[in-house]
Amino acid sequence: MMDTISDMLTRIRNAQAAKKADVVLPYSKFKHSLGKVLVAEGWVKNIDTKGEGILKTLVVILKYDDTGAPVINGIKRVSKPGQRIYADKTKVPRVMGGLGTTIVSTSRGLMTDKIARKEKVGGEIVCQIW
Repeated sequence: MMDTISDMLTRIRNAQAAKKADVVLPYSKFKHSLGKVLVAEGWVKNIDTKGEGILKTLVVILKYDDTGAPVINGIKRVSKPGQRIYADKTKVPRVMGGLGTTIVSTSRGLMTDKIARKEKVGGEIVCQIW
C-alpha cells in the first residue's frame, strides 16, 4: 500500500457510513498522531493501541451525535504521495469558514490550522475534515 493515510481516512469514512462503533488499523506513529489530533478536536471519541511489535494495531472509536448521525460529514486527503501540498504560515487554508478542521504536518508535529496560525508555522496539508 502506497498511501496509508488515505487508507486510514477511507476506513473511517466507510465505517461511519456503515454505522460501525470502531475501526481497526495497522499501527504507525503518524496515524497515532493524526488520531490524537482527531480526538482533541472532537471528531472521534478515542484512540487505543493493541498488540505489540509487528502485530500492533490502532483502534479508532467513532463518534455519533444524539440522533445517530456521524460527527464527521466529510473527510478529504489533500496532500498525496504524487502531489505534496504545502502552505506558508500566512496561507494555511480554512475549511467551511472555520467550521471544519485542516490538519497540518509541521516541523513541530501534527496540528490543526488554528494552532498553526497561532504559532505562525506552515507545513504540509495532510487532510481536511468537516
